[in-house]
Amino acid sequence: MLNNSTSKNAGSGISKEADLGHDKIGKLLFNLAFPAILAQIINVLYNMVDRMYIGHIEHIGPDALTGVGVTMPVIMCISAFAALVSMGGAPRASIMMGKGRNDQAEKILGNCTSMLLIISITLTTLFLLFGRSVLLMFGASEKTIVYAWAYMEIYACGTIFVQLALGLNAFINAQGYAKIGMMTVAIGAVCNIILDPIFIFALNMGVRGAAWATIISQAVSCIWILKFLTGKKVF
Repeated sequence: MLNNSTSKNAGSGISKEADLGHDKIGKLLFNLAFPAILAQIINVLYNMVDRMYIGHIEHIGPDALTGVGVTMPVIMCISAFAALVSMGGAPRASIMMGKGRNDQAEKILGNCTSMLLIISITLTTLFLLFGRSVLLMFGASEKTIVYAWAYMEIYACGTIFVQLALGLNAFINAQGYAKIGMMTVAIGAVCNIILDPIFIFALNMGVRGAAWATIISQAVSCIWILKFLTGKKVF
C-alpha cells in the first residue's frame, strides 16, 4: 500500500524526508537526489564485491571472473525490464497521490507488481531454456561458459527477487522516502558482502556461491520493500 503525504508511516513510525507537495524545490532536490546518488555508489560496490571474491578463487579465479563478466549484459537486460515498469509506474502513482487519488495510486502499484511477476516468470523460463546459447552469443568461450552458466543458472531462478527489488523500490522513492529507498540498496549490499566469502570460500561453492549470495541479498531487499509498501496507511 502507498502512504499519502502525511509525515509518518503509521505502520513503522518512519518520518517522510520530503513532502513533495509543499517543500521548496531546492530542499526537495537535495533530499531526493543525495540518497539516490549514494544508492548508486552502493550499487557499484554491490557489483564489485562479487567479482573481487570470484577473482580470488583458487586455481580458477581468472577464468571464473571472465565467465561471470560475460553475464553482465544479461543481468543489465534483466534490470532493464524492472526499470521499464518502475520508471513508468512510480511517477504515475506519484501524480495520482498528488491529486489525492490514493486508490488509483494503489491500483497502479498493484498492476506494476503483477507485471513484474509476469516478467520474472517469463525471463526465468526463457533463460533456463536458452541461457547457454545467449551466453555464448555474448562472448563466452568453451572454457568460460562453465562458470558463466553456473552463475546465471542460479541468478535466473532468483529473477523474481531482482525484479521486485528493483521495480518496487521506485515506489518508495516516489513517495518522498528517499532514505528508505537508499536503505533498500544498502541492505542488499551489506548482505552480499557478508554472504560472499561464506558461500564462496567457507562452503566451497565457488561461482555458484557468489550467485546464491547475490540472490539471497536481493531477496532480503525484496522483503524489506514489501514490508514497507504493505505497511499501515494514514489517510
